[in-house]
Amino acid sequence: MESLKKNDDFRKCYNTGKSYVNRDLVLYVCGNDMGKNRIGISVSKKVGNSVVRHRITRLIRESYRLHEQMFNSGLDMVVVARSRAKGADYHRIEGALLHLAGKAGIYGKKNNDMAD
Repeated sequence: MESLKKNDDFRKCYNTGKSYVNRDLVLYVCGNDMGKNRIGISVSKKVGNSVVRHRITRLIRESYRLHEQMFNSGLDMVVVARSRAKGADYHRIEGALLHLAGKAGIYGKKNNDMAD
């Protein structure tokens, strides 16, 4: 998993990408020419103190990591946590991320071997 780190990359995603919103998260998606996905996570001080912000960041990162192979390739994604995500558990964050990815049309079954 690669991260977006530069402010310019975040701005490009905010300005040229498409946004999708639900109760807990906002997802911005734009293409890149790298053939791989990069993800950036933004959690404002409005959400909570540093412990709360880092916990939400870890939950989002882990949710993406576990489902990374199911996402389309060549995308820059910025996930912004909303203040309602403050008390969310892992399953709620995971569900919110996958819901937004589904709305964006960037999440789908890639590998038939994963069927039970």
